[in-house]
Amino acid sequence: MSGDLELFEPGSEQGTSPDTVGAPVSQSIDPAAPLAARMRPRSLDEFQGQEQLLGHGRPLRAMINSGQSTSMILWGPPGSGKTTLARLIAEASDAAFVSFSAVTEGIPRVREIIAVARKRREVTGRRTILFCDEIHRFNKAQQDAFLPHVEEGVVVLIGATTENPSFEIVRPLLSRAPVMVLAPLAATDLREILLGALGDVERGLGDRGLTWEEEALQLLAEAADGDARRALGALDAAAALAGAGGRIDEAAAREGLQHRFAVYDKGGEEHYNLISALHKAVRGSDPDGALYWLARMIDGGEDPLYLARRLVRMASEDIGLADPSALVVTMAARDAFHFLGAPEGELALAEATLYLATAPKSNRVYVAWRLAMQRARGTTGESVPLHIRNAPTGLMKELRYGEGYRYDPEEEHGVADQSYLPDRLIGERFYEPGPDGEESRIRERLERWAEKRSEARTRREGAG
Repeated sequence: MSGDLELFEPGSEQGTSPDTVGAPVSQSIDPAAPLAARMRPRSLDEFQGQEQLLGHGRPLRAMINSGQSTSMILWGPPGSGKTTLARLIAEASDAAFVSFSAVTEGIPRVREIIAVARKRREVTGRRTILFCDEIHRFNKAQQDAFLPHVEEGVVVLIGATTENPSFEIVRPLLSRAPVMVLAPLAATDLREILLGALGDVERGLGDRGLTWEEEALQLLAEAADGDARRALGALDAAAALAGAGGRIDEAAAREGLQHRFAVYDKGGEEHYNLISALHKAVRGSDPDGALYWLARMIDGGEDPLYLARRLVRMASEDIGLADPSALVVTMAARDAFHFLGAPEGELALAEATLYLATAPKSNRVYVAWRLAMQRARGTTGESVPLHIRNAPTGLMKELRYGEGYRYDPEEEHGVADQSYLPDRLIGERFYEPGPDGEESRIRERLERWAEKRSEARTRREGAG
């Protein structure tokens, strides 16, 4: 009946009793499989982390205990337990488990799975949990193909994604499949997973007579970036280096981690999370936080010139005229990186980041620009006042272009009493200097000029 589908058919003896949810899932062990695959948790009792979902009284734990599985989207980083949770849900609900990947398989495969699931329900009454790994790789039309079968109850859909479902999953599917958010595993959880693998004779490394340094284990747990697969893969490599009966020390652990890449997707949500963290640390005048997030992005492979562009933007948006040199420093950092390249040029970006984080802050330029743009878009028909128009021809002069214009440097005190806004907007203020840094001096200067204009106006009116 199942054809060539990958089916996981839990034994009915597990049932749906809360007392049996923690019982291990029986599974064959391939000794040639990676350590992470061999050590996949067989029960909730073996599962580490995700207390926000699986702690006592939490929604997912309650659902698993009840055996009444529903469609859902599991959103979390790699190695956080999405596939394992889906299998445990199937085991607890005594449902068939069918797994496929949106990367390598398409809608024809979905139709095949749906047909088998429908037949299974008709013949045996048994439900099918359809696990779609990397569901975000399906386009919106392909995701829509799940909807009628989910609504009809032919399958319970569990989608797994590392990307933000708000952007990647169609709204009708989100309304039928609530999102369960998985967090990166804590280093303490990963340490327990590593200890379990070291002590497990049947599935892990317990038959190799290994010993280990606590510092090496802690290094593996912390450097895995919350990813259990990565931690176990590095442990497996370190154990191979140590050899049977050997000792896993820090050197072996570092060697096992040598191919580790930071958790960072230049095109995904983590990209936006990290640049947001960098920007907010600069804005919050935290040089240490700003430098850390810059380092995380550089280490993750971000384009340094992208970071340079963002620093230039911060100089205008968050510092502005409170320290006009900020824009100069960031532009120089961009040029320095372009000139030096990596890694030497990265120091210039670090210097610019520290300059921005420690500079006085003002968003008055940003606010003024938004207000001016808003008014410009709302008053597109306003004419330029005659006195500030250019008059290069005789006709223009006859039409009074430029008439009455006063040249400020030749005026007493260097300030002319005239407006440079359309008549409709006279008196409006877009830019209000802040109290810090250079803007405090700009404020004093503008106030002094306003006073001189007022005096000039009074003299002119008195003379008239």
